[in-house]
Amino acid sequence: MKRERLANIQWQFIRNSISVSLLTGVLIVFLLTYGEKEGFAVLFRKSVFGVPLFLVLPSVCLIIGAVIGRLVSQGVKKRLDVLEQGTMALEKGNLSHRLPHLGNDEIGHMAIQLNTMAARIEEQVASLQKLSSERAEWQDAVKEAAVNEERQRLARDLHDAVSQQLFAISMMTAAVPRGLEANLEKGKKQIELIGQMAATAQSEMRALLLHLRPAHLEGKNLEEGIETLLLEMNGKHGLDITWKIGPLPPISKGVEDHLFRIVQEALSNTLRHAKADKIDVQLRVVSDQIRLKVIDNGIGFEQNETKASSYGLKTMKERVNEIGGVLELISIPNKGTQVNVKVPLLD
Repeated sequence: MKRERLANIQWQFIRNSISVSLLTGVLIVFLLTYGEKEGFAVLFRKSVFGVPLFLVLPSVCLIIGAVIGRLVSQGVKKRLDVLEQGTMALEKGNLSHRLPHLGNDEIGHMAIQLNTMAARIEEQVASLQKLSSERAEWQDAVKEAAVNEERQRLARDLHDAVSQQLFAISMMTAAVPRGLEANLEKGKKQIELIGQMAATAQSEMRALLLHLRPAHLEGKNLEEGIETLLLEMNGKHGLDITWKIGPLPPISKGVEDHLFRIVQEALSNTLRHAKADKIDVQLRVVSDQIRLKVIDNGIGFEQNETKASSYGLKTMKERVNEIGGVLELISIPNKGTQVNVKVPLLD
């Protein structure tokens, strides 16, 4: 739609130029025929290179108008294209992108304003990352409080999810003998349901156990921490995990800790919700951006459903926002889910 709108601007220039040229032609005709006895008939009598004047004049006007409109609009369109590409780069999180000088008119002034805005946002992101790093330095002082809070959260999750599932399983198991005696088919369905509930409880436990891992990298860099986590998980829980990590440049401690926890959260959500057997993790640097992808082949979901929020999007989005990044969640039912994270890499 944006490209089409720019093309329309160009054609509008050409149409306006042709209209002005034709009006000029009408004025010329009026001046040529003014005072002539024959009036407009002179246009049919006179010719240029054997072509009647009434055909030459509009043709020349059309050609001149089209050429002038094309030349004028082409320069404007090129500058608008550069402006559009710049805004799209900023939208995608490439804050280091700067627009070239586009002239001294309104378009050039807009480019200067966009560059100023990008520089200001880049400074704010750098401040955010600096604050994250500073917070990471004193985070050990409040680690005990965080551990206690995490224990309480896990206790609530165990009670709300696993404990209730186990209680329901025990109740249904107790009713199975009576169900088999009364109705064999009904008893079989109860046993199948118990198996499904046990599998759900197992998935919840796997996700909770993943959160029992250290919350921080504990002396390791980001590459080492993620690879250690994936090596421990690979082959377990019926998962085939592949990954490609780095190479990564030096990254501030605060950004590393947040990215590590985002990976943990994404894997935990996959274990809990996705019913996947394959996971692919990618972490690399592209165009001054740290790009993280966690892809599974699970059941997926409709993104306009409330399930999107239960997929841990809120927690991950908060972490990504704290380091000035952008998070995108892509999910297709029965195809899988992909978590994309882009974080500006600043000096």
